[in-house]
Amino acid sequence: MKRSEVNRAVRQAIAFFQKNGWALPPSPRWDVTDFGLGNFPRYGLVLINLAEEPEYTEKLLYATKGQETPAHCHAKKKEDIICRTGILLIRVWNGKPQESDNQPFDIKVNGSWKTVLSGDTIRLTAGERVTLVPGVYHEFYPESEECIIGEVSTANDDLNDNFFINPQIGRYSFIEEDEPPFVKLVSDK
Repeated sequence: MKRSEVNRAVRQAIAFFQKNGWALPPSPRWDVTDFGLGNFPRYGLVLINLAEEPEYTEKLLYATKGQETPAHCHAKKKEDIICRTGILLIRVWNGKPQESDNQPFDIKVNGSWKTVLSGDTIRLTAGERVTLVPGVYHEFYPESEECIIGEVSTANDDLNDNFFINPQIGRYSFIEEDEPPFVKLVSDK
């Protein structure tokens, strides 16, 4: 990714947060990724780490229509993905997608158990959430033009606890410095 693209994404996210009344912390920890795929409009996500404690993590995410967070799971992390503004679609699998399609399993949606088929898409509107346990593969993307997404989880280890279906995917992007940074990213040295 070019730094100019990162800067543009951060500015767009800030404007949408402000428009929707979301106050950011005084010194947010920013993360902007294209998952190493070189196509931010298709595979992109803006993240802000709000809380990073040994027991739990809270993040605020921003994505636009057409952007997808690729299918992945976690071995240790349990997380709630919460639609804060807009409409969010989350596709879930109870195991590797190619091995588990159409198998029924139970998942918590808005705090209640629901039986879904592996590969189903769950549609969340503002305020709704899905609870993902370790081993549940998931990908998500906005149905609305823009979306604010919350994530509350057990301790987070982005380097060692993200298992993507596509082995070419990396959690952090290489940044080409074509202009000065607007904000410092968690991956910046």
